[in-house]
Amino acid sequence: MRYEGRIFRPPSEADSLIVQATIGCSWNHCTYCDMYRDKTFRVRALGETLADLDAAAEAVGDDVEKLFVADGDALVLDLDHWLAILARAKQSFPNLRRVSCYAMARNILGKTDEELRALRAAGLSLLYIGPESGDDPTLKRIAKGDDAAAHVEAARRARAAGMQLSVIALLGIAMDRSDEHARATADLVTKMDPAFFSALTVTVVPDTPLDRLAKKGRFEVPPVPALLAELRTMVAEARPTSAIFRTNHASNYLPLGGTLPRDRDRIVAAIDAALDGRVPLRREWQRGL
Repeated sequence: MRYEGRIFRPPSEADSLIVQATIGCSWNHCTYCDMYRDKTFRVRALGETLADLDAAAEAVGDDVEKLFVADGDALVLDLDHWLAILARAKQSFPNLRRVSCYAMARNILGKTDEELRALRAAGLSLLYIGPESGDDPTLKRIAKGDDAAAHVEAARRARAAGMQLSVIALLGIAMDRSDEHARATADLVTKMDPAFFSALTVTVVPDTPLDRLAKKGRFEVPPVPALLAELRTMVAEARPTSAIFRTNHASNYLPLGGTLPRDRDRIVAAIDAALDGRVPLRREWQRGL
C-alpha cells in the first residue's frame, strides 16, 4: 500500500486494511488535533486508490474482512467517487464484511438521504464521528466546526440510512465547564444513539493551538480525578439504546469496556473504585496517542 504521511485509524480498525482516498482533513481546525496538520487537504486521484485496492486484492484479498477508508473525513468525497471505491472493494475482497471511515457531522449533512442510502447499499456501514463534547460553548472553544444539534441531526440521518455510528468523546477538554461538558456529552450520546461509544483523554500535542493556549496559561489538562469524574457522569447519564462502550484508547488512564445501558452499574462501580484508589491506573509512560 502507498501511504502519504502519518496514518491514523480507530483502535477497532487495528486489523483492517487501510486505503487513503483523501489526504488530510478538509476541516483541520480543531485546536487539540495535530493528526493532519502536516498535510494540505486534497482528494486523492481515484485511480491511485483503486490501484491500491487491486494490489491488496492480489496480495491478501481473501484475508480482508474490514476496510477503513482514510484520511480524516473521507465521507467528504462525492457519491460517484465513493461508489467506485466500494464497488472495487466488494469485487476485490470476497470476505469483506465492513467498510468504515471517519466523518464529520457536516459531511453527513452534506449528503442527501438518497446518497446516504446509496452509500450504505454499496457497503459503507460504519462512521466514526468525534463530536468530543455535547456542550456548545466547548465545541466553539475547540473550533469543532459543528454544534451539538448538527451532530444529532447527522446521526439521525445516518442511522435512518442504515449506517452504524461510533461516537467519540474527549475527557478533559472543557476546563472550567467540566460538569457542563460531561452532562451535555451524555445527553448528546443519548440523542445520537450510536452502536459504539468511546472516550479518549485530551493530550496537549506540541505546536497545536491547544499547546499555544497551554503555554499562555489558558489551558491545563485536569487532574486524573476530574477526568474520571467526567467519565463517570457520561456513563451514568447517557442513555443509548444499546452501545458497546470502550475506553481502551492509549490516552486513557482507566481502560474499561461493556455495553450501555446493560453494564452501566458495573462500569460506574469500576470508576468509583478507581477514584477511591482501589483500582490501578495506567502510568504516564503507558499512555500515548
